[in-house]
Amino acid sequence: MSTPSSPSPLSSSAAPSSSRSNASDSDPRTSTFASPAEGESDSRIFERWRHAFSDLTGVGQTPGQRAGSLADQQRRTCEKWKSELIKHSPAVTFMLERISKETGVRVSPSEHIVCLPCGESRAGGFSPEVGAVLLCQGNFWSKKHMEHTLTHELVHMYDHCKFNVDWSNLRHHACSEIRANSLGGDCKWTREVRRLFFNFSKQHQECVRRRAVLSVQSNPACPDHDAAERAVNEVWESCFSDTRPFDESWLMSGYK
Repeated sequence: MSTPSSPSPLSSSAAPSSSRSNASDSDPRTSTFASPAEGESDSRIFERWRHAFSDLTGVGQTPGQRAGSLADQQRRTCEKWKSELIKHSPAVTFMLERISKETGVRVSPSEHIVCLPCGESRAGGFSPEVGAVLLCQGNFWSKKHMEHTLTHELVHMYDHCKFNVDWSNLRHHACSEIRANSLGGDCKWTREVRRLFFNFSKQHQECVRRRAVLSVQSNPACPDHDAAERAVNEVWESCFSDTRPFDESWLMSGYK
């Protein structure tokens, strides 16, 4: 791919055109004070309550059942937080709006933002092949953490939909990683403290650079750490200053 003429390696391309439900009085899982059925034996009452609370306590379950119950709980939490962020997060709703308006791509939360189990070392990802964002259920310590991750991955989706991104081109990949780490909230000072990185001087820039290098290094087309670092350095100035689709006033508003 030839080097695009835009300020960053990502050049423009033609774009294709909590309310609670009513609890059942007869289900002990949804009713705080469920009464036993008339004539029900003590043993059956015990079994009914044991099943009702086994998902919560794990008592009486096999290891496989406990793992399945935990995965179900993590998936429900992930879907709940995802739904709330899509409706109420300023950064997430803004990104979804700009992807739709600037590229013509309409993001379906059920099809293009999915909750799935992952390894413990990651919180999310973007797959250019299927055009979908992955949220790693069970790997978020808070809804704010998910918000930062989702915004980060939506920056990748925006770049993929709007620009001529060749993800096997390390400079293109580096540019999108710089932008996503800078704009998504991953490098807030509080996040860095949690990672045990303490720096009061140019903390944001150093975090963005470090995390971009790590991501590019994981690209199958990247031979080694030096190549990843070189790609990030080559596009740093233009891509760090490229805040599309956010403008300066939005960034200064403290939305993250």
